Amino acid sequence: MPRNDPRQYDDLAAEWWHPAGRFALLHWLAAARAALIPPAGAPGRVLVDAGCGGGLLAPHVRDKGYRHIGVDLRRSGLRQAAPRGVTAVNGDVTALPLAARSADVVVAGEILEHVTDLPATVAELCRVLRPGGLVVLDTVNDTGLSRLITVTLAERFGIAPRGLHDPALFVSPVRLVAEFARCGVTLTVRGVRPSLRGLFRWLVLRQAVDGPRIRPTFSTAVLYQGTGRHAG
Repeated sequence: MPRNDPRQYDDLAAEWWHPAGRFALLHWLAAARAALIPPAGAPGRVLVDAGCGGGLLAPHVRDKGYRHIGVDLRRSGLRQAAPRGVTAVNGDVTALPLAARSADVVVAGEILEHVTDLPATVAELCRVLRPGGLVVLDTVNDTGLSRLITVTLAERFGIAPRGLHDPALFVSPVRLVAEFARCGVTLTVRGVRPSLRGLFRWLVLRQAVDGPRIRPTFSTAVLYQGTGRHAG
């Protein structure tokens, strides 16, 4: 199977909600994304979760008052997202099957490093976002250090399944900021990293980890978050 083949997620479907499983780090990142999303503030507000996978964001935004729409290419993930309060929509993030300006918040968590057409994906995320709406994302930087950590070492030590990432698709903050700017969104980025204690408990002790597990850091060289508002 080639690198970045989305069929891998069908094979890994049982891992989505395993608290100390292969996707534990994705749970941590989902919680960190949710911390950047404010409460809806009014009924009827919509959150679009692009590339939602098994719906890991759901428990972290359940009490914020949004209608949570999850779009994903793989039905195996959507089947797990739906029982957790996600309105599941089968679709591609490069052509979201949603109306323009239909979302108050658009979330793209750990998906941008997997897309083969970044400009089309960013354009779609911005197309469905209402004027003044919020975009929240995280992804992997296009650096030698990120390739070493997230591919070479992560695959060797079981942090990431083999072949999950294609480093040729990793995206730098400079490029991502420019793509969003073309679509009317001023993106602000910051580096993040997993806590060392959390990594030890997960990788060495194979334990589920509670509490804050993703921390801001000065460097965007490996992982980074981004937020921005659509100027309309």
